[in-house]
Amino acid sequence: MRVLSIHNRYRQRGGEDSVFEDEAQLLEDNGHTVIRYTVSNEDADELNRFELAGRTVWSTKSYRALSDVIAAERPDVAHVHNSLAMVSPSAYYAARRHGVAVVQTLHNYRLMCPGVSFLRDGKVCEECIGRRLAWPAIRHGCYLESRAASATVAAMITTHRIVGTWERKVNRYIAPTEFLRNKFIEGGFPAELIAVKPHFVAVDPGPGAGEDGSALYVGRLAEEKGLRTLLAAWEHAPPGAKLRIVGDGPLADVVETACNRLDGVEWLGSRAPVEVRQLMGEASFLIFPSECLEAFGLVVIEAFRAGTPVLASKIGPGAELIDHGRTGRHFLRADTDDLAAQIRWFFEHSADAALMRPQARAEYEEKYTATHNYEQLVEIYDAAIQDNRPS
Repeated sequence: MRVLSIHNRYRQRGGEDSVFEDEAQLLEDNGHTVIRYTVSNEDADELNRFELAGRTVWSTKSYRALSDVIAAERPDVAHVHNSLAMVSPSAYYAARRHGVAVVQTLHNYRLMCPGVSFLRDGKVCEECIGRRLAWPAIRHGCYLESRAASATVAAMITTHRIVGTWERKVNRYIAPTEFLRNKFIEGGFPAELIAVKPHFVAVDPGPGAGEDGSALYVGRLAEEKGLRTLLAAWEHAPPGAKLRIVGDGPLADVVETACNRLDGVEWLGSRAPVEVRQLMGEASFLIFPSECLEAFGLVVIEAFRAGTPVLASKIGPGAELIDHGRTGRHFLRADTDDLAAQIRWFFEHSADAALMRPQARAEYEEKYTATHNYEQLVEIYDAAIQDNRPS
């Protein structure tokens, strides 16, 4: 099979970039040909705001470039990961013009929510679901805290909803969780086109032993990730308890201050993947305190790979991916007292927590290996190709 993999990179590397790269490598490892087409949002610096707004809705440049690539490479399927802002939905039209099936991974809620994650002022907000125009997002400046930028994304969503792009130009959508799939169905996307396929982690060093006895946070240091709730809860952690924080972001100063104020808290900054894998294997448990509706939670299955149970907020994928009492535990979203109580449980019931390790590892082996993911991905491609009809 020949696969055209399309991705618009963000300015700051994130999980979508890893999924794009890992899936492309997975296909090549299994004998398929992958043609990569990538651009970067750093290229937006060369455009004025009017040019950028127009390109977000429809990029003639990407349409022509992809048409040339498709004509030369003749892929069987075009797999789009992120199209905002420099690729745009014109990618779908370029592919379908040449009779190529289109698959779109739903890495976030962008096609319904200009702010991406249904979060506003620290609270879940779903005002734009099902609306023809995402006016609330414009009014509140949900994207980049800018009404103008939010209006641009809202215009893209509305334009392509009106012309039927989401229904007529995409053969299959990939949702990494049932929760996300249901949200898109609620937002008016055709249920029969949305398949559920979780992400995977490519490298497997084997399970760890949790010998360090610490809690671990890995992720972006941002408001929506629940860092403030975690740090507030840690004030009530048992004496001698250790928390390691890996990552960087807007709340770096807050984390640094907490390290100076709270016993046992250590900020390690950004670390290479091999170091993160080692830290996960050493940790007793991982904390996933996200307060927004995440699309997945790659760090959760990275922890499962290491056999490390996860303490997660009971919202979205945190509620779906973790089986309370078997592969980890839940706490109420943004609830400092409940999180503190669950943290104490892990340290005070270390023997019970250790019994979760083989269960977490088994969850990884059953659902999140490269082999399992490959089978699902090819099945979705085959369905898209079979269903591809001129529109």
